[in-house]
Amino acid sequence: MEALRVNNLYKNFGGVQAAHNISFSVAAGERLAIIGPNGAGKTTLFNLLNGQLSPSAGQVLFFGKDITHKTVFQRTHLGLARSFQITNLFLELTVLKNVLLALHGVERSRFQVFRPITFYDQHLDKAKDLLDLIDLWNKKDDRVQSISYGEQRKLEIALCLASKPKLILMDEPSNGLTNVESAEIACRIRDLGREVTVILVAHDMDLVFEVAERILVLHNGRIIAQGMPEEIQSDPRVREIYMGSNDMIVECLN
Repeated sequence: MEALRVNNLYKNFGGVQAAHNISFSVAAGERLAIIGPNGAGKTTLFNLLNGQLSPSAGQVLFFGKDITHKTVFQRTHLGLARSFQITNLFLELTVLKNVLLALHGVERSRFQVFRPITFYDQHLDKAKDLLDLIDLWNKKDDRVQSISYGEQRKLEIALCLASKPKLILMDEPSNGLTNVESAEIACRIRDLGREVTVILVAHDMDLVFEVAERILVLHNGRIIAQGMPEEIQSDPRVREIYMGSNDMIVECLN
């Protein structure tokens, strides 16, 4: 089953074509990485997929449903979630309260003023499950601003999972992390289970080759290569683009 299909997607900003005839599909449960040098169009593509931008032309299908003109909110409720390159957390609140707010925000009951006390118990159980998954239950009472940046990135994964997504778009999940923290993020992504499809954009090639089953390479808003990690490593077009840069992929390709 296909989780996502993109057909002939274009995005123009005046005379600049940020996305040019992009087509690809992602199987349910797959881990796909999107890589490319700065300015390749990776963020634009993510914004088109989650609804922050509308395409100039083309189509986006989510589990067979046309979501091309759906809003971010509508896509979230269909099961498409996104984490951002810069953390988007309530730093003054505790780790637990961040998760509880995320859980509450996706429930129909968020519009109800009066609720039974058991309502909060149910959310607490779900929050514990999410924080156990990312190994942060022991930090539940800590303010987010006091935990490490790596732990904040893990917390963002929990907030994405609060909406019970079928697919998560991860934008540079290891950005700003140490090698040890990046390895921990890779482990958490692998632990998500096959009921969740993952598409990630990353410059961290260690993370990419650790997690991705398939890699898509963007350059100047176009797909120039896609395939298994070993195919991308040996692709001459990819080597040509990255050679001479300081990007980690140069080491991975050699």
